[in-house]
Amino acid sequence: LFLVPALTMRLWAEERRLGTIELLLTLPIAQWQAVVGKFLAAWAFCAIALALTFPLWITVNLLGSPENGVVLSGCVGALLVAGAFLAMGAAVSALTRNQVIAFVLAVVVCFVFAVSGTPVVTEFLSSRTPLLAEAARSISVFERFNGFVRGVVALRDLVFFGSLIAFFLFVNVVVLDHRKAD
Repeated sequence: LFLVPALTMRLWAEERRLGTIELLLTLPIAQWQAVVGKFLAAWAFCAIALALTFPLWITVNLLGSPENGVVLSGCVGALLVAGAFLAMGAAVSALTRNQVIAFVLAVVVCFVFAVSGTPVVTEFLSSRTPLLAEAARSISVFERFNGFVRGVVALRDLVFFGSLIAFFLFVNVVVLDHRKAD
């Protein structure tokens, strides 16, 4: 919730502040290619950070006998959550020149998607509008992540994360296109 917005706060905000975004967006590549390229680079960094937890997995295997399939599916889920938060943070970073504002806004957006399915939020919403509570539960990132933690890699969860990533990357392209017109 804090690492990924810290990674994304510089993706576009720093480019805009330094004025290098014009150079980047006038290169002979499509705008969406620049967005996807920056996203994949940040996602690869997150994957490396997650891979560096591998010694913990070895240690746990030496000390006990965990279900390695569940651990592996949890890692896949963590990588998908990181991808979703990266896409959100990149879209937010494209909105501003200030890295600190980009960080704070990205944390807020990621926090909303993280806690929207918690019992506190859903019970509060269901007492007022049951339909809104169900909508909040359906956009919850950690509600979908729980399946991976239990060792269940469901197609609907993969589609959810893929759609969330694609939507926020699309928003990123639209924001940059709008800023380019300014």
